[in-house]
Amino acid sequence: MIYLQLFYNFCKIGLFSIGGGYAVLPLMQQVIVDKMGWITMEQFSDVITISQMTPGPIALNAASFVGIQVAGAMGTVQGILGAAIATAGCIFPSFVIVLFVAYMYYKYRSLSVIDGLLYGIRPAVVSLIASAGVGIVIMALFTDSVISFKSLDYVAVALFAVSLALFRIFKKKLNPIYVILASGLAGIVVYSLI
Repeated sequence: MIYLQLFYNFCKIGLFSIGGGYAVLPLMQQVIVDKMGWITMEQFSDVITISQMTPGPIALNAASFVGIQVAGAMGTVQGILGAAIATAGCIFPSFVIVLFVAYMYYKYRSLSVIDGLLYGIRPAVVSLIASAGVGIVIMALFTDSVISFKSLDYVAVALFAVSLALFRIFKKKLNPIYVILASGLAGIVVYSLI
């Protein structure tokens, strides 16, 4: 039964994942954290972090990790099957929609309505990505979902500020992977001392 729920819920997520992985994060949070309660908000934050660090689209990586978490443990047959089903559910609607849109676009590409439709979707996609970005900043910099100085994680703010300063100082010469690794190591050291 859990496999059907995984497939169905990730089909819903995949169906409305217009704009890519970051745009789908608020919907993914609503379904897997708020509605289904499969993982906590802290685990969701960890899933997003791991999904960004691993190769591949963020939504598919997140679907795989959630599938493993919900269906079984890492390395078990149930966990692998859960990851495969959640990932397939996330991909399936997009696959069908892209096939349909490609056929329709190829057939009617000379119509001006198609250009208007594509231009109309852009602001909605930007707002979804901005919403996901704000949500990630709140999860990363505040200990509670309430934004206040009392719940501000000063270590996270300092790590964020140093990382941002490094990018500004070195511009395009600095590899983001090194900044992520250095921030992770600094976080391990600082949080273990607190």
